[in-house]
Amino acid sequence: MPVTGIILTQSEQSFINTPPSAPIAKSTLVALLGFLVFSSHDALIKAVPDYSVFQIGFFSVLFSFVPFTLFLAVSKKEFSLRPNNAKLVAIRCGSILGSMLFAFYAFRNLPLTQVYALIFSAPLIITVLAIPILGETVKLYRWVAVTIGFIGVVVVLGTQSGSLGLGHVAGIMCALCSAITAVVTRKIGSSESTLTLIVYPLLINLTICGLAMLKVYKPMPGIVLLTMCSIGMMAVLGQSLLIYAYRNAPAQYIAPFQYSQMIWAVAIGIIFFAETPQLNVLLGALIIIISGVFIVWREIKSSATKPLLNTRNFRAFSGPQAFSKESDQADQKSEAE
Repeated sequence: MPVTGIILTQSEQSFINTPPSAPIAKSTLVALLGFLVFSSHDALIKAVPDYSVFQIGFFSVLFSFVPFTLFLAVSKKEFSLRPNNAKLVAIRCGSILGSMLFAFYAFRNLPLTQVYALIFSAPLIITVLAIPILGETVKLYRWVAVTIGFIGVVVVLGTQSGSLGLGHVAGIMCALCSAITAVVTRKIGSSESTLTLIVYPLLINLTICGLAMLKVYKPMPGIVLLTMCSIGMMAVLGQSLLIYAYRNAPAQYIAPFQYSQMIWAVAIGIIFFAETPQLNVLLGALIIIISGVFIVWREIKSSATKPLLNTRNFRAFSGPQAFSKESDQADQKSEAE
């Protein structure tokens, strides 16, 4: 889930400049593929319901850590792991861990379409959190969009065939944790190295999930272990595709495509899990998506700090986290010095 990664070489204004149409078309296709990969990633999580979220989290992160570690081994860059703002880095690590575990639990217990509809409320929460944390000014029309978006959440949660459960709570908590991750990343992106923003969440996820898994571990047959490996590898592949897309096209062309995951969720749910989307879920999701797209476009024009757009993905996954545009610039500045 997920919002930008364009590397600026001149000024903030270049962030909005439109590149040639060919790179935009290619980047949007790459983004669509990336979001399809992430939908497949989530479907695999749903496919292993007999194991604790901590066990799934540990092995999926472990398998995503392997290719990243190999990248560090062959890289000639000098990396620093000392955080400049340890408190906010720790908060970000906690929110990433929470987002992953809440998402895993929600996908295990709810239809894919319901989970996505709830997670799509993250940009609405980001807009609200940006006021106290980033000093963002939100004008009336964006407040209207946020209000309409939360009405969409109520529509998704209402008139369920069964009572609301922990899965719905987990979906909302995933959106909240994802929003915290996005805003904190925007806050510290210009002062922290890319490695700091990627490695610490991986280590924290591995440590917490590993310790929690000790009490709930269940032996896994080869096919389950292969599924865990695939979850981790898909997280790496999906993030890589989105990083490419956001680096080669303006965010306003890429960010709305994150909502294509609802299309994949409907298709995957029907084909593999015999899930029939409820009308209220689709209606609520449509309301949330419309308000989210409006917020994205308004931030392009009016936001001073762009809390949503400068984080490549508002959704935290089980692999290395896509960092912010500011961290790219911080790394470039460090290399120049």
